Amino acid sequence: MTTATPRATGTNDTAGARRIAAAFARARADGRIALVPYIVAGYPDAETGLRVALAAADAGADLLEVGLPYSDPLADGATIQRASGMALKAGATLEDSLRLIERIGAARPDLPLVPMGYANQVIGGGDGEAVARRLAGAGAAGLIVTDLTPDEGAPFEAVARDAGLAVVYLVAPTTSPARRAAIAARSGGFLYCVSLVGVTGARTSVPRSVGRLVRDVKAVSPVPVAVGFGVSRPVHVQAIAAAGADGVAVGSALVDALGPDGRDIDGLARLIGDLRAATHLAVG
Repeated sequence: MTTATPRATGTNDTAGARRIAAAFARARADGRIALVPYIVAGYPDAETGLRVALAAADAGADLLEVGLPYSDPLADGATIQRASGMALKAGATLEDSLRLIERIGAARPDLPLVPMGYANQVIGGGDGEAVARRLAGAGAAGLIVTDLTPDEGAPFEAVARDAGLAVVYLVAPTTSPARRAAIAARSGGFLYCVSLVGVTGARTSVPRSVGRLVRDVKAVSPVPVAVGFGVSRPVHVQAIAAAGADGVAVGSALVDALGPDGRDIDGLARLIGDLRAATHLAVG
């Protein structure tokens, strides 16, 4: 008996995708691009990690990315690798991360949560249904599976659609124009535009080419475009807003703001406040 391959229709018609789209629309109506902070689940420990997440939410997040700690984070730079390692050393498991997402969702039910992890965590040797349904029940609106490409994503997209989740895909500067269009057509909620070639990590500047990259990606994307990787300062956010992006994702800089022990929550909140202030679009 031959099993049919699930039809590749994307996940932009799910309840989760609509929640994400509404968050981008609210930011746009406020004359801003959306701010998407990233936190590492369970860093530096479970209880402090919850406080970090709620502080990020209250300091100005329009959506919140929740990184699932993983032992082999291929796309993550040194900062997030360190934080993931500390979370794992403190006992973090996928089950703990799911419980944290449930607690964030219960405390801030209007905030779209977008967990970010890897295929081995989410799908493993199965189809990912158990994790997708648990995430949807916890209040997640979407999911970024960093190493899952649309070429192999149709089966999980079908699972995510059934659960009401958006599967958010990524494009990079090295992605060809035709492939960008194909990926954008399959991405649910928004499209994550990687600003540079390489892994995550705070940079002193965003690439000069980001303006053209955003324009090219926006031209083919039916969903909002958020730019991430390397963003660490308000001036970077301003540049990305000026380039025409719909949102900006910030991760490593926020982990750094927590200090070496991961407990400077006030420092994280201050940086998010500064970044949020920079999301306003120039008038005139």
